[in-house]
Amino acid sequence: MSKTDEIDDTSAPLIEHLAELRTRLIRAVMAFIVGIVLAFVVAEPILQFLLAPIEATLRDLGDPSPTLQYTSPQEYLFTLFRISMVFGFALSFPVIGYQLWRFVAPGLYRSEKGAFLPFLIASPFMFLLGAAFAQFVVTPLAMQFFLGFADVSSIFANLLSGAAGEVSTDVAVVPETSEGVKITFFGKVNESLDITLKFIMAFGLCFQLPVLLTLMGKAGLVSAEGLGSVRKYAVVAILVLAALVTPPDVVTQLILFVVVYGLYEISIFLVARVEKKREAQLRADGYYDDEEEFDDPLMAEFDEEEGKS
Repeated sequence: MSKTDEIDDTSAPLIEHLAELRTRLIRAVMAFIVGIVLAFVVAEPILQFLLAPIEATLRDLGDPSPTLQYTSPQEYLFTLFRISMVFGFALSFPVIGYQLWRFVAPGLYRSEKGAFLPFLIASPFMFLLGAAFAQFVVTPLAMQFFLGFADVSSIFANLLSGAAGEVSTDVAVVPETSEGVKITFFGKVNESLDITLKFIMAFGLCFQLPVLLTLMGKAGLVSAEGLGSVRKYAVVAILVLAALVTPPDVVTQLILFVVVYGLYEISIFLVARVEKKREAQLRADGYYDDEEEFDDPLMAEFDEEEGKS
């Protein structure tokens, strides 16, 4: 190992490391609290932004003034507080990540620092990319499926009633009747927000796949060849994941499958690049010699069989 790739000269007793950890944790918690306060100030606009797919779907279905309700005095306040917690963490993550980096960096080699830092930056970026994909693509499709299903059922009921001569077939409204009940949508704020946040968290975490696998590849825990050999099992796992985290809508499930599988293939490509760079570095340092490949008994047996054929 070269002299330039040494651990920083910061050996310290255990008590000093614990004091350093306490300091970093206090700063991270303070940043989180500040992030919560800042997010709470704009929690109402954030809530309107998150509920925009539901609003657009209801307007498309003919509701001129979409309305959501809350049924307990504290529900709306707690909904805003949930938003403040999630987005407060997002706002404070750069500070939290920096405090984590400052704590672990002295124990890393300089080459390891240069390798770990890009992943620390790429992780929040990929999460935001997945969250944006969920908000602007997946959630609108899900709302169109859930809310549009009731609308389609109403149209189907009207068609049946029209065929029986009760109402004109070109009127797509719920027929008035003295029997049964009229089913309509009265959405609750916390339940409507819950499904949106679930999509954001699910897709945000799924978009971490290239970061996680590339980091594992850099650590030598996985290889591009190994990931490629289990591709068929990955397809099954992704299909199960799509069925669990998305509504029973074939279009939404297909979108999630295509996106996550694409991320898996990108991960294989990135791991292969990491392996090539590591091999090139080993060759440059003299730890890997091309002539050693011919000393391998397996390679020699393979060459012998090729010669016979």
